[in-house]
Amino acid sequence: MTARLRVVHTTGFTYTEPVTLSYNETRLTPRNDGHQSIVVEHVDTTPAARHYRYTDYWGTQVVSFDLHGAHDRLEITGTAVVETEPATRPTEWLDTTWEQLRSAPILDEFDEMLTATPYAPHTGKLTKFAAKAAGDLPPTIAAEVVVAAVHDEMTYMPGTTEVHSTAADAWKHRSGVCQDYAHITLAMLRSLGIPARYVSGYLHPKADAEVGETVDGESHAWVEVWTGGWWGVDPTNDKLVSDHHIVIGTGRDYTDVPPVKGIYTGGAGSELDVSVRITRLA
Repeated sequence: MTARLRVVHTTGFTYTEPVTLSYNETRLTPRNDGHQSIVVEHVDTTPAARHYRYTDYWGTQVVSFDLHGAHDRLEITGTAVVETEPATRPTEWLDTTWEQLRSAPILDEFDEMLTATPYAPHTGKLTKFAAKAAGDLPPTIAAEVVVAAVHDEMTYMPGTTEVHSTAADAWKHRSGVCQDYAHITLAMLRSLGIPARYVSGYLHPKADAEVGETVDGESHAWVEVWTGGWWGVDPTNDKLVSDHHIVIGTGRDYTDVPPVKGIYTGGAGSELDVSVRITRLA
């Protein structure tokens, strides 16, 4: 099944004192790949600024801009219309063996997606849990079982972690949000020797939405696993990626694909407000 979805993602920063200069990067443009195609997209800012586009090391589209006039609020709106399809995992990948994953060419090609990161460390508790869950299963099935085990062990609970929390932090409390589920899954799969990468994007939360219906959506995070090819799986919901998932970009962890980041001078502090609105168009 194919879906056509419009996403409007607005991020606002209200400063307690005027900001005199800022440099910003946004990663709000959906990816073109076999799972989805962009119909139209644009990023708008208030105050208005000249935008510069480039593709970063991980293949994510970046829109950057700088502001040189005093302002007490910055608003960034990313708008995109995307056609999506459910991700597929060919049955032949079920035959991928541990010996293949541990071969020199695979270890070399996917080194960055096998290495621990500060957000997804290979701690003893994480690796032990992963090894027990995977048992003697082949890699593809082991990955699915680990994802299911993480989903069953964790409780989705906003407020127990924050954006800088690591997989170890969230695992200690057995609670968190989608970013935590993704980081925990990454740490576990990589500790087993299965290449895995962090995915930043959106999830349409209403499966039976009517055409033309607009709902409050959400920024979302999940993982892609390589066992003969890349395939997406959502540990927060324990399911394969569907036509309700929209990919923005991939990386080693959250630090490679933050939606908005920047630096500024002036302004003693700021308040953040974010909204995501998703409309099913077809």
